[in-house]
Amino acid sequence: MARHKTTPSQTVGPYLHIGLPWPDGPFAVAEGTPEGVWIRGVLYDGAGAPVPDGLIETWQADPEGRFNHPDDPRGAVERPGFRAFGRCPTDANGEYGIFTLKPGPVPGPGGRLQAPHIDVSVFARGMLHRTVTRVYFPEEAAANAADPVLSSVPEPERATLVARPAEDGYRFDIRLQGEDETVFFDV
Repeated sequence: MARHKTTPSQTVGPYLHIGLPWPDGPFAVAEGTPEGVWIRGVLYDGAGAPVPDGLIETWQADPEGRFNHPDDPRGAVERPGFRAFGRCPTDANGEYGIFTLKPGPVPGPGGRLQAPHIDVSVFARGMLHRTVTRVYFPEEAAANAADPVLSSVPEPERATLVARPAEDGYRFDIRLQGEDETVFFDV
């Protein structure tokens, strides 16, 4: 019986930019949508260097906190022109941007409302699996304080999940490791 060596595991990068992005991937809504906001940031590695070949995906509720998905316990609701999903490769400077609508609160565990947030998946070279985090909004202080997921994260790490206001929306830098590492969830 012939014995063959096991093939080593492959990472999710650095070839993400070849097959996964599409031209309007960064637009969860059409460019120029009046209520639209940009979520922009830089993806950093553990040494603090920008990651030029990563991929950021977002998934979120609409402004009323509804999903056009059969798993929404209140029933799927379609919002014309809103895809609820964005995908953006990082550029040579590690920068990404997703144009979307700010989500509303969604039902959480035990019927408690979760604060408006955007789920974010990060894919990058050297990673066997994606990492998952969330973007929360700074003007939602009361909702953030009551959010069952966000309130489970201790300070000062909790601050890594709250975007900063920017001229055209929000700034959300992602640090994969090291000082000020972004909180990631085991999903």
